[in-house]
Amino acid sequence: MTADASTALSVRTKVQKFLEAACTGNLDLLKKIANQLDEGKGMAKTVEAVKDANNRTALHFAAREGRTDMCEFLLGELKLEPDARDDDGETPLIHAARQGHFGTVKYLLEQEANPSASSNLGATALHHAAGIGNIEIMELLISKGVDLESQSDAGTPLIWAAGHDQPESVKLLLKHNANVNSETEDGITPLLSAVAAGSLQCLQLLLEAGANPNIDAGGATPLHVAADIGNLEVIRCLLNAGADPNASDEDGFKPIQVAALRENREVVEALFPVTSPVSKVPDWSIDGLMKLTLSEANKGNIQEAEVAKDPSPQKAKVVEVGPEEKKRSMEAKQRGDEAFKRKDYQTAIDAYTQAIDLDPNEAVLLSNRSLCWLRLGQGEHALEDARACRALRHDWHKAYYREGAALRLLQRFDEAANAFYDGVQLQPENQELVDAFREAVEAGRKFHGTDQQRKS
Repeated sequence: MTADASTALSVRTKVQKFLEAACTGNLDLLKKIANQLDEGKGMAKTVEAVKDANNRTALHFAAREGRTDMCEFLLGELKLEPDARDDDGETPLIHAARQGHFGTVKYLLEQEANPSASSNLGATALHHAAGIGNIEIMELLISKGVDLESQSDAGTPLIWAAGHDQPESVKLLLKHNANVNSETEDGITPLLSAVAAGSLQCLQLLLEAGANPNIDAGGATPLHVAADIGNLEVIRCLLNAGADPNASDEDGFKPIQVAALRENREVVEALFPVTSPVSKVPDWSIDGLMKLTLSEANKGNIQEAEVAKDPSPQKAKVVEVGPEEKKRSMEAKQRGDEAFKRKDYQTAIDAYTQAIDLDPNEAVLLSNRSLCWLRLGQGEHALEDARACRALRHDWHKAYYREGAALRLLQRFDEAANAFYDGVQLQPENQELVDAFREAVEAGRKFHGTDQQRKS
């Protein structure tokens, strides 16, 4: 190893330990390493300049772990910028709110952190607090005048709360007059989000507040979605609130036909007494409906999946990696694996990123990081990693599964079906891929209008 390479490795090691000290709240160690990294700029500028691969600073890590004392040093003594943004556009306040650290959120706000700051995807600290059901943080943010109708890529805080089955969050937001019928660009409302999450409590609260049970989102009503999922309690609640069992989706299907496609006889039986006969079903009975619907669906499955594909990613170039880098990459991967087992997905992402930086040839690292992004609901990041993984290993079925899962999260169902189908071609016996393909095809048929709007 050359002297320059050795120096660079030493610096990376110090940076890693520095950020770990911010995570653990080890102030003495952080100061010690900062002094070692200082090149005459002074403590404050040195600390401000130290970042990970995603441009997260010590303040981001301290806030995420709820290390308020560390934040006090970084903001109170060093006077760092409280609203520093990482590559995702997230501030320390957003990191703290997502993890439910009330004390840290309170301190950051006292240090004039912007309570309304949003990420690149539009999510604010209030979105995250609503999603985890932290009422204390929500009340504090609302008292600071945060806009309750702030739109993220997945909607308002009320849509987040309903979609994460957080009835207490829904109650609080409705108490402060959040718009019960707010919509995303794709027509998703709080009620539709509650139905998709199977949250009966949130659904009831929203209906009591005046939510429209017959809202049309991309050619499907909440009752269509409930029939697709098969939640009988939600279906009965919607019917009692005036949901129309005879509304048709963009394919001309009534909710009962959607249930028949899912082979859910119990739901079909529940909807049959309130559904008017369908003209193209000559034998208007439960058995006749299910038999005909499934027959037609089986005819159309393959045709529906044959849509224009995105160009396959080019084969990635192999980068020469030395034994020392490989060793350090494996160590970082192990840290990522351990964090993933703890469901600490953000820490896992950080570790996998370090591993990828050291060894960009390893497809497993990209697959693992893609899965972490999926668990955090970050579809675009998950898709980027999945496609990079596929570029490295065209012959690995898991790369195609990751790509399909990311596209499914983004509601790009036709593309997801194609990715899963490519994986099935590689490994026909893989039942997980086969099931995922069929589900994506069916989802694409029901939400094709929404899917087209979301494609870029």
